[in-house]
Amino acid sequence: MISRRPYLIRAIYEWVLDNQLTPHMLVAADAPGVRVPEQFVTEDGKITVNVSPSAVRDLALGNDMIRFSARFSGRPFEVEVPPGAVLALYARENGQGMLFGEVEEPEPPPDGDGGDGDGGDGEPEQGEKKKRSHLKVVK
Repeated sequence: MISRRPYLIRAIYEWVLDNQLTPHMLVAADAPGVRVPEQFVTEDGKITVNVSPSAVRDLALGNDMIRFSARFSGRPFEVEVPPGAVLALYARENGQGMLFGEVEEPEPPPDGDGGDGDGGDGEPEQGEKKKRSHLKVVK
């Protein structure tokens, strides 16, 4: 199934704006695929970004990537954040919004499309270890 997180991000974002509040996004800056200015990342690996229409340009809240341009200390920066790296979206003024919790890893591509790193015969390529299943038998 497709992740519900990008849909919830868009819904909370619209809800915050509809209430004339300022949307802020808490991002796990150390998650794969995140592009944010490193000098603004906290010691615990997070960054909070004001994503209000007056603070960002060309905001695209996509299912695979959130992209926008923002200024940090007066310097422009192209930000890219996978929705799974968004930890929270909330209103600055009152803190209301949604906490997503842990980083959500992107779904692996479906079997059979060649995106699993093997040679198509189900065996790992030379130098790769076969991954163990994350599933376990429950009796």
